Amino acid sequence: MGKTFSLCKMWTAGGLCALSSWSCTTDQHPNIILFLVDDMGWQDTSVPFYSSTPTALNERFHTPNMERLAKMGVQFTQAYACAVSTPTRCSLMSGMNAARHRVTNWTLRYNEKTDATDEQMELPEWNYNGIQPDSVTSAHDRNHTTLITALPALLKQNGYYTIHCGKAHFSTVSTAGENPIAFGFDVNIAGGANGAPGSYLASRNFGEGTQWAVQGLEKYYGQDLFLTEALTREALSALDKPIADKKPFYLYLSHYAVHSPYDEDKRFSANYRHRYDEQLKDTLNEWEVRYAALVEGMDKSLGDVLDYLAARPEVAENTILLFMSDNGGQGLNNIRQGKENRDQNYPARAGKGSAFMGGVREPMMVYWPYVTQGGTQNSNPVMIEDFFPSILEMAGINEYRTTQTVDGVSFVPLLRHPEMRRERPIVWHFPNLWGETQDEEEGYGAFSALLHGDYHLIYHWKSRRLRLYNIRTDIGEQHDLASTHPDIVRRLSAELTAELRRMDAQRPVWRSTGRPIAYPDGTE
Repeated sequence: MGKTFSLCKMWTAGGLCALSSWSCTTDQHPNIILFLVDDMGWQDTSVPFYSSTPTALNERFHTPNMERLAKMGVQFTQAYACAVSTPTRCSLMSGMNAARHRVTNWTLRYNEKTDATDEQMELPEWNYNGIQPDSVTSAHDRNHTTLITALPALLKQNGYYTIHCGKAHFSTVSTAGENPIAFGFDVNIAGGANGAPGSYLASRNFGEGTQWAVQGLEKYYGQDLFLTEALTREALSALDKPIADKKPFYLYLSHYAVHSPYDEDKRFSANYRHRYDEQLKDTLNEWEVRYAALVEGMDKSLGDVLDYLAARPEVAENTILLFMSDNGGQGLNNIRQGKENRDQNYPARAGKGSAFMGGVREPMMVYWPYVTQGGTQNSNPVMIEDFFPSILEMAGINEYRTTQTVDGVSFVPLLRHPEMRRERPIVWHFPNLWGETQDEEEGYGAFSALLHGDYHLIYHWKSRRLRLYNIRTDIGEQHDLASTHPDIVRRLSAELTAELRRMDAQRPVWRSTGRPIAYPDGTE
């Protein structure tokens, strides 16, 4: 039964307008757009996610369409993902925590690990071929993988037209899961095993001939066009069919931006070149100029999506839009400017690949017509696997079966009841060695971590070091409280251990003895 609202929010190119006495039905399957950005730090936007007052880092970026979406919907100020890409994407598709699906590092080539090596510690046999649909039967596809009932497959079974556009990065080359179609997407645009583009430039054929080549956009080859723009055009064109057929749609617009390589987006780079930056107390260097242009190009894509819907109010009034990033922004000086692990995700510490907040905290927003309250913030913690049950609940799909155990917790009640406060412990498990750095002091290397309430516990597997931070009073995680709060360390290490055992998480082993390294609480 529909509900009648005295005030109905509608999309417009410039924001929102109000229509009186509009009858709005909420029992239909809504359209759902998930707009995912790659490697975007939580503060790489003119929308502040730390406090209501923009930081100097926020001031660097120009994202008017993120500002527009923030005014329309709700910002989640404690949204989290995994520290690197593929684990996040596998959790999104399956609803599983990375500790359970065991795709704990990024993937690319079949049967090849992407870890660095260590003389003392041997890493577990993680699922380095990614996730696969539970329909696969060949030994090739079932090797070092996790079988799942995928989110788009469940949506498709319930009448949705499902579109994948952009980066996939679910599985390795030559497996069924390399193609998003295998997971239940009706359409795949430019998605494959590659986790980054060979090039953002159509003039370079998007990296044709490299292992990072973006496939399926051949019609743009040789043109003066940026990849972010090409993907946006293709995504919006793909929406014409379900709209004409009057079918609900799920669009997963998963940008390669803002991942390296930092090719120049000439539409926006002039906005930042020769510009003095207040945070850095210096002029932006070329890498930072190109990075900011990548961010603005991503934001332009978001604006194009909003404008497309604004021109179709009958579609817009029944369309949910979710915005999220897959891991923290880069925190290293090899491609970013400023003090390494401090400036890039300020005020959070470190970046992509790290256990610290800079590696896992994300910019998340949700707009749901007639449900979310515009211009609001929600401080409840949300983890990436929560998107799986949340999207299904948004779609009105309440009865479904999955091959996998779903760890995610729906955040729909938080949207419907924004005053709700919910305890939601967050677990990270990365028993791996990221190739770019293993600087344990900055949170890199093999780790597991738990966030419960204000306290963030980090466990380093090799050193067996436990660190404790209060992220409410110390978001930069500069003051390790482990020695002064041993009772909290004991409680949280026991909780983290219990969670790892519950999910049958794999552990590194000592090369000298072949024995697994002890759990965070010291037990074996």
